[in-house]
Amino acid sequence: MCTIGNDNDCPSRGDFNMLTKYKFSVLVSIVFISGFAQGMLLPIIAVLLETNGTSSWMNGLNATALYAGILIASPFIEKPLRKFGYKPLILTGLLAVSAAFLLFPVWKLFWFWFVLRLVIGIGDHMLHFSTQTWITSNSPEDRRGRNISLYGIAFGSGFGIGPLMTKLLEYNEDLPFIAAGLLCLVSFVVMNTIKNDFPELAGSRESVSSMKERYGQVFKMAWPALLPPFGYGFLEATLHGTFPVYALRSGLSLDWVAILLPAFVIGSLVFQLPLGTLSDRYGRKPILLFCLSGGFVSFFLTSFARGEMWLYLTLFILAGVFVGSLFSLGIAYMSDILPKHLLPAGNILAGITFSLGSMAGPVIGGLSISSFGKQAFALPICVMLFVLFTAIILKKSSAAVPHKITKAG
Repeated sequence: MCTIGNDNDCPSRGDFNMLTKYKFSVLVSIVFISGFAQGMLLPIIAVLLETNGTSSWMNGLNATALYAGILIASPFIEKPLRKFGYKPLILTGLLAVSAAFLLFPVWKLFWFWFVLRLVIGIGDHMLHFSTQTWITSNSPEDRRGRNISLYGIAFGSGFGIGPLMTKLLEYNEDLPFIAAGLLCLVSFVVMNTIKNDFPELAGSRESVSSMKERYGQVFKMAWPALLPPFGYGFLEATLHGTFPVYALRSGLSLDWVAILLPAFVIGSLVFQLPLGTLSDRYGRKPILLFCLSGGFVSFFLTSFARGEMWLYLTLFILAGVFVGSLFSLGIAYMSDILPKHLLPAGNILAGITFSLGSMAGPVIGGLSISSFGKQAFALPICVMLFVLFTAIILKKSSAAVPHKITKAG
């Protein structure tokens, strides 16, 4: 008898495809809940720390714990994946995140919350690394961009809806944490309905290669594909960290700030799937170059908006359209270039570069405003997009992976 989540029990091709879709749906729903939890956590912790009199600098320091958790987990996560498979890592990550959320109301101290956010960063990275590698490894090449785009849409939608949970603070400040923890536990239960799987291993010589050798191979073969995740982390963190400062110093209302930042997210969500599908048809590199150039123009023109709110709104939507898909396009590009046995290492490095970009963005953005004035909030984003465009366009195709590189560019 064919059971849900057990591909081995279903011999026919039709049944296999049906169960593959079910597995993909479960993974995407878990990513959505993870995005929802992260999107909820950022503003709620910021509000609670602010009302407790925590300085803005310390508030920002607390927020970096999430990315620090990703960096801490990255060197140790590949070996357990190869040994135990995708499912145990996802379940462990969900349990860690659930426990951390449910512990937030227990002890409302700055450093205790810092440690809990660190744990959430580690758990989320286990979850995202596993789901990301699972999807990229098992997606056919002609649908890889589409599948990764749906992955990005799921996380982005959850991340965008999460801040709405701040309304629960009006009733009880513990409710958002309890709700997020329970949702992660529900994901844990749903995840148990699908069968475990393992990443593909190379031949005997390659499978015993050291971590340093694997990462070296990834850098050598796919370094252009690691740039878009860095760029997305950089611009997202810079945008959310420096635009509110620019807006307040320019006399823009907070109501417009609350509209403009979600406008970027909306542009990103609406066009992720079309751009991913176009990259399946025309190749990742041309679509990436198109997005980077369009993003550069959109952010550059914000310098001339001069307080025109509807012009800002149009440019932020366009910026989201062009650069909101950088992470998913970069992951798909990397998956085209690398052999399957290097995808775990590649996804780890993509997570690291994203975190480095997220940590560097607000610092460089703040220095830019301090050095060149409020009008320079978009300067570091434009410079970063120009550098990425130049690096990717100058990268020539390698003959090492002829079929995939030729198609991807």
